[in-house]
Amino acid sequence: MLCRTAEDREMAGLNQTTPPPTEIRLHQKSRILEVSFADGKTFKFPCEFLRAYSPSAEVRGHGPGQEVLQVGKKNVEVTKIEPVGSYAVQLCFSDGHDTGIYSWDLLYDYGLHQEEMWNRYLQRLEEADASREPAEGAFESRPKSK
Repeated sequence: MLCRTAEDREMAGLNQTTPPPTEIRLHQKSRILEVSFADGKTFKFPCEFLRAYSPSAEVRGHGPGQEVLQVGKKNVEVTKIEPVGSYAVQLCFSDGHDTGIYSWDLLYDYGLHQEEMWNRYLQRLEEADASREPAEGAFESRPKSK
């Protein structure tokens, strides 16, 4: 599942300067996805962060300015991790969202910029007078994404 050689990374279209991941571990109780890379860096991503910054068109839109602010995701969990070739994983979330493809480059970049991204997310929620808190029964009633 992990790109180990430069040739594998080139074939997958990955940035040659991004170290490949060596381990991906989901901590279900704390809702943290831990990703370790070959350069020794390890990033711990809250599931809420990964859901709020899903690389899917549903979240990012189809162009600049079309991003959709994700609200009520505080308690979201990753329920399944699926490999996508040797270059990414697809995460399935407890709210039914499952269309984002998280490449190794994307995860590494998110790890390097996680604090500023998280602060931007909180600021956007505040500006929208929105909440991280889920509506009652939100995860149980939402239909599964296609």
